[in-house]
Amino acid sequence: MKSYVIIAVASLVMATSCKDKKKDFKQVEVAFKKEGELILYKSTSDSIITKFDIEIADTDYDVQTGLMYRTSMKGNRGMLFVFPTMRERFFYMKNTRISLDLIYLDDKKNIVSFQENAQPFNEAQLPSKVPAQYVLEVNAGLAEKWLLEIGDRMEYTDTSN
Repeated sequence: MKSYVIIAVASLVMATSCKDKKKDFKQVEVAFKKEGELILYKSTSDSIITKFDIEIADTDYDVQTGLMYRTSMKGNRGMLFVFPTMRERFFYMKNTRISLDLIYLDDKKNIVSFQENAQPFNEAQLPSKVPAQYVLEVNAGLAEKWLLEIGDRMEYTDTSN
């Protein structure tokens, strides 16, 4: 009987001492990695609106993490999410520390909808409201600054290969 009590007490001491030890994890800033270049064009004139460098999110991991944990992003950079099919898309800002504009594009790379000024850490859904195959995330306010409209289009090159 004593051995059961000793084992029980030892287990309790080990369990509580493990709980008392707090592990301090330091979040590492994710650095921008240029994987392509993107150009936005005006639909009415085919003139260039802007050009910038992009990261491409085309794996499950990249799509799930996106721009989470980043504290800033230069104005000439963005992240392009590339999906294999067209369907309504739902994004949110969980663990995202910077305000963003989300630009939804169809399979022909035409803008179909926007979610502007998405707020950091907001877990509310940001739907495309129409089918989309691409989602471009840029710093908040750029969609308005660039005067983007439904129908404007993009082209991008993947330089990661």
